[in-house]
Amino acid sequence: MSVTEPPAWTRRPTNLAKAITAEMVDRIVRGVHPPGTSLPPEPALCETFAVSRTVVREAVKILQEKGLVQVRQGSGTIVTDPASWNMLDELVLAATISEDATLSILDDVVVTRRLLEADMANVAARLADEAILAQLRKLVDRMDELVHDHVTYEEVDRDFHDTIMRASGNRIARGVVRSLESQVINKARYVGRTERALCEASNRGHRVIYERIAANDPAGAAEAMFTHITEAWLVRRGAPGDPVRLQR
Repeated sequence: MSVTEPPAWTRRPTNLAKAITAEMVDRIVRGVHPPGTSLPPEPALCETFAVSRTVVREAVKILQEKGLVQVRQGSGTIVTDPASWNMLDELVLAATISEDATLSILDDVVVTRRLLEADMANVAARLADEAILAQLRKLVDRMDELVHDHVTYEEVDRDFHDTIMRASGNRIARGVVRSLESQVINKARYVGRTERALCEASNRGHRVIYERIAANDPAGAAEAMFTHITEAWLVRRGAPGDPVRLQR
């Protein structure tokens, strides 16, 4: 794609700045504008998107807030190194996942999840009261009944994990996990395989987590959560190659 090629919009968006931002995020992540290079000057962007300078400047400001560009006096708007990008941003993460043939970004999502959730399971095993334990037991039993219905199973699965996160009281860690999950939950490559046998295997992992929390075993709960998240992803992943990012 040419750096000045018009976007493939079927109709003119209502919020032009947001639409241009989304298009530019996609182009930057795909390497149309490589790190260290300048974005086209304002007049060229105005012509490409058929918008005013005000709209272009607003879009560039949003790109800057996402960490994708840096405005330098006398040098223009420079695309930053990917290390500077805000990977918790919905547009940035979605575009990066779409361009990642190796699944390394999704591997990193899983690594982040398991580190945070393992720690929250550890704390939950120390803090969970009878009401939480009863809820976890109910959810595990319900998932046993839903192994034939992966859509509903996955909804209860998320409730199980969220119950543990809430029991830990760590709102920051829960917020990060929920943000990541909300952005990948509908990605086909993240959902992966969904047959009944996999749901059954997954719920055996949930039951071990529940049992360790019920036994007030923080270390055991953390290990069970870490193992469950890793193994469930390796089965769903189904991609060739060695997922070295998951090795510990």
